Amino acid sequence: MTTIDPMTTDPNQPIAAQTIAEYLDALNSKSPTPGGGAVAGTTGATAAAIAGMVIHYTLGKKKYAEHESDNTERLNQLTAAQSQFLTLADDDAAGYGTLNKLWSLDKSDPKRQAGWADAVNGAITPPTTMLELSVKMMQIVHDLITTTNAMLKSDLAVAAITFKAAAHSAACNIRINIPLLPEASRPDAEASMNESLHAIDTLHDSIVDACR
Repeated sequence: MTTIDPMTTDPNQPIAAQTIAEYLDALNSKSPTPGGGAVAGTTGATAAAIAGMVIHYTLGKKKYAEHESDNTERLNQLTAAQSQFLTLADDDAAGYGTLNKLWSLDKSDPKRQAGWADAVNGAITPPTTMLELSVKMMQIVHDLITTTNAMLKSDLAVAAITFKAAAHSAACNIRINIPLLPEASRPDAEASMNESLHAIDTLHDSIVDACR
């Protein structure tokens, strides 16, 4: 197998523009980005794609004609989410880069003090959005159980498992940044994250059980 040197890859190249091999080799390198946030984003995109495949194999079939409109709308949402997850993966890397630069400065440095709040927000917002988007897409997968080709129920289970992985991966990146938030904001951030994870886990279990 040919190994791609991540150092020869444009660091500003969007993940969506990279080959799978380029992305994985960059991930498997001594570089902070892509990292866990990118994994969360690409995992979410993968989950959206496999769920979309199930709909593609359902549209146009007489047996599911009554669900055609709803399934088409769900496919549009999943396709949009697939793209959004990849954008969020890039946003996560950018947010980390900005925060990391300020982190290296002395706490009394005016540049750090001026940019710290925005940098923390830039680091925690992408994974938070990934988690929230995973919940929405997991609900769509749950709705697809009764409106799509039953022969592809195993693929819906894969979508559920993969969205759960994306959500919990995103939560790891939220959790590590919560201590950087103003103290008064931390409880709400923690509670919101846990609420989303509970929703993800509940939906996941329901989908997997239904698709056995």
